[in-house]
Amino acid sequence: MAGSGEFEPESERVTRQLRDDILDGVRKPGSKLVERELASQIGVSRVPVRDALRVLVAEGLVTPRPRTWAVVREFTPTDIADLNEVREALEVMTFRLAAQRRDRAGLEQLRTKLDEELTAARAGDAVRARRAAADFHETVTSMAANELLSELEVTLRSRMRWLLGQHDDLLAMALEHEALYGAIEDRDVALVEELVVEHLASSRRAIASGPH
Repeated sequence: MAGSGEFEPESERVTRQLRDDILDGVRKPGSKLVERELASQIGVSRVPVRDALRVLVAEGLVTPRPRTWAVVREFTPTDIADLNEVREALEVMTFRLAAQRRDRAGLEQLRTKLDEELTAARAGDAVRARRAAADFHETVTSMAANELLSELEVTLRSRMRWLLGQHDDLLAMALEHEALYGAIEDRDVALVEELVVEHLASSRRAIASGPH
C-alpha cells in the first residue's frame, strides 16, 4: 500500500482495491469481473482495470475468461490441499529460522501485528483480524532473513492470505500466534517447531469447516 503522500499508480490502486475486495469476501468466489463494469464502479478507464486483472490472475485469485472479463477464483478442495501442502513445507522452516535469527526490531514489529490481531479478534472484527494474522505470518518470513524464502512468500502471498481468511475461530488463531511469538522471543526452536505443527493441524481443521 502506498504510504502517506506517496504516489500510487492507478493500476496499482485498482489492483489493491480488487485484491482486498476478494480477500475480504466483498467479491465472492465465482462472481464476474467485467472490465467495463469495474471501470465504472471504481471511476477509472478500462486500462488500469485490465492491468489489475492480469496481476490478480498471476496471483491466483482470479480466473480469466475470453475477451474482457474474468471471475473470482473458486478454490477447489484440491487447490486447498495443494496450498496446505506447500504451506506446511515452508512454515516449519520459516518459523524455525525466525526463532534463530530474530532481533529486537523484528520482535517489536511482530508484537505489533499480534496485538492488532488480538484486539480485532476480541472485537469480532473479522476483516482486521484476518489481515493482521496474514501480516503476522509475513513478518515471521521477514524475520527468517532468507532472501529466497521471501521471494517465494511474495509469489504465494495472495493465495496464502486467502487461505488464512477461511478461519472462523479468530481468537483461537490469535492465541496460537501469541504462543508462537513467545517461543520466537525465547529462541526456543524446539517449542517453535512443535507449536507450528499444532498450528498447521488446527488451521487445516478450521479451513475444512470454514466459510469456503
